[in-house]
Amino acid sequence: MSDTAQGFLTVTGETAAPTRVRDYVELLKPRVMSLVVFTGLIGIMIAPVHIHPFTAALAVLSIALGSGAAGAINMWYERDLDARMARTRNRPLPTGRVAPDDALGLGVLLSIFSLLLMSLATNFVAAGLLAAAILFYVFIYTIWLKRRTPQNIVIGGAAGAFPPMIGWAAATGDVSAVGIALFLLIFLWTPPHFWALSLYRSEDYRRAGVPMLPVVAGARETKRQMLIYTALLLPVALAPALLGAVGWLYGAVAAVMSVAFLGHAIRVWRTADDDSAHPAARRMFRFSLLYLATLFAALPLDLLAGWVLNG
Repeated sequence: MSDTAQGFLTVTGETAAPTRVRDYVELLKPRVMSLVVFTGLIGIMIAPVHIHPFTAALAVLSIALGSGAAGAINMWYERDLDARMARTRNRPLPTGRVAPDDALGLGVLLSIFSLLLMSLATNFVAAGLLAAAILFYVFIYTIWLKRRTPQNIVIGGAAGAFPPMIGWAAATGDVSAVGIALFLLIFLWTPPHFWALSLYRSEDYRRAGVPMLPVVAGARETKRQMLIYTALLLPVALAPALLGAVGWLYGAVAAVMSVAFLGHAIRVWRTADDDSAHPAARRMFRFSLLYLATLFAALPLDLLAGWVLNG
């Protein structure tokens, strides 16, 4: 039986529904893609060089396709892990709705297309950063780190931190201190965000054999690391204002939200380590999504407020 035919069978051997368009869309990890697209767009919007809206749209499309490509390859490589985790067992590959070869082919083709589109639409600096993000996520995080070290999220998180820097480079053709600050903001946000999730999903990761920090080092060490990274976020979150890229409105929002995020980390630290439900970690995980979205939304709003006030 061909790989394509096998793709219509579930892992238990039962007949599955034919592959649908939405199954291929799910391979691209649309939730992750939405955050990547949003932060990449903000990088373009706050850059000091304004580009044509059509060019900006092509740059955002390139970032979206690159993110989706990396997600598809990630699902192809981790289909055995996904089949063992409650959170991921219903994805297209574990259920057999998409054949593994089809997922890999989609990821490779979209990777190539996204890089060609970015290089033709903008510049080679942005295309190079996009290539680095895809390669980092696939080879460094997915293939090398995730199954080998509890620091997988810390190092691998760099892949998800590239988009605002890519957007900035698409507009300016270079990498500046502001672009690096936005990179560091997401880079430092990623560990407490994912460790909050892994605290109340630790049994899932243990069953799948993924060495997430709560599985390897325990809840207490995980909470300590979450507190450290959340504290480090405060000065980094203020960096765009300190560098003069934006003004007091963003600075105020960043300060308030970062203190609130730190408050969540402190509450997680104070909870019992043997509480498998980890309600404080669940609340911190949800707040972490709001935190990053609010800070990035505040960047262009700050610039807009400055334009209005300055006439």
